[in-house]
Amino acid sequence: MKYVYPAVLTPNSDGSYTVVFPDLPGCVTEGDTLAEALYMASDAMALWLYSTEDHKETIPVPSEIDRVAVEPGESVTLVMADVGAYRRAVGTFAVKKTLTIPSWLNIRAEAAKINFSQVLQEALLQRLGIST
Repeated sequence: MKYVYPAVLTPNSDGSYTVVFPDLPGCVTEGDTLAEALYMASDAMALWLYSTEDHKETIPVPSEIDRVAVEPGESVTLVMADVGAYRRAVGTFAVKKTLTIPSWLNIRAEAAKINFSQVLQEALLQRLGIST
């Protein structure tokens, strides 16, 4: 599901930006640059909505952009988040993969009662430099 919400951008004295979503209580992020702040805003919004969906809570209706109040120096923009894509990226559900290994290796691994899924996951984490 894709969502679009207005976000208030506040420039900070160090050149960074703070982003607040008036319709999503507690959904706040920031970035060192405007581009980073907008990227982080989409990510924060996706996480907020993902969590709200998972808890079966009501998703707020987005405000009209021209009705969002801003202070002097602030600006308002629309931010989009694809919660389906976010869910796939961070989801912990299992995905079936088909692989091919030499017959002799399969025989020895099965004899040693090796869990192929576990070994593949460990190898992928190591190869990608991901620590859990």
